[in-house]
Amino acid sequence: MRRSRFAAYVTSLLLAVGAALAGATPAQAATGPYVALGDSYSSGVGAGSYLSSSGDCKRSTKAHPYLWAAANSPSTFSFTACSGARTGDVLANQLAPLNSATALVSISIGGNDAGFSDVMTTCVLQSDSSCLSRINTAKAYVDSTLPGQLDSVYSAISTRAPNAHVVVLGYPRFYKLGTTCVGLSETKRKAINDAADYLDNAIQKRADAHGFTWGDVRSTFTGHEICSGSSWLHSLNWLNIGESYHPTAAGQSGGYLPVLNSAA
Repeated sequence: MRRSRFAAYVTSLLLAVGAALAGATPAQAATGPYVALGDSYSSGVGAGSYLSSSGDCKRSTKAHPYLWAAANSPSTFSFTACSGARTGDVLANQLAPLNSATALVSISIGGNDAGFSDVMTTCVLQSDSSCLSRINTAKAYVDSTLPGQLDSVYSAISTRAPNAHVVVLGYPRFYKLGTTCVGLSETKRKAINDAADYLDNAIQKRADAHGFTWGDVRSTFTGHEICSGSSWLHSLNWLNIGESYHPTAAGQSGGYLPVLNSAA
């Protein structure tokens, strides 16, 4: 009796360990429907290999949502992220695939609402003081208006997909400081980095308030900023303005995908 009980105990223990190990291997785990929402940082602008069906949204097969879906084989994958999207665009155009069966949602949003494009244009073309002034205007918007806009998006996601695990991804710092680098002054580069931190901190607060998982990409991009010599971000490209200051394919696979893997 003792031997049989011991054998049964060992067998049950091994089965439990095996089940735990199987559950810890994402590639072997069956995943439910995945919906990727957001702006150009989620659609993959700058990474190339755009899906022809996505038109001006420029959804890339090298974007982190597409890479995650390819590696994890969710039961369905809906890729509605779109270049240039603001919070209102997510609410109006991107939420249709969400439902009670949705298992995972990822989203990056808020940069366009805060005026990212105009900030970069001002800082590239105008003086240090004009750049700092435009950044202060953006920060004021982040304080006064963006939290409510994010709340609207996050509440809509929770309502439509109440059982989903939601990952909110942030934005990287753009420049490596303290190096000789052609282009913007050190003053501008530091101010832009500080603005990225300011935006990320505001987004994280709202994500936390809604019980979502925060995906911070600043650490994975460290050492791969513009002026690093190994940049995962496009600098200003006059021949393709739309790709300027967006992650390269390496930025999507090396900067964003590991964060989504950890958070999902």
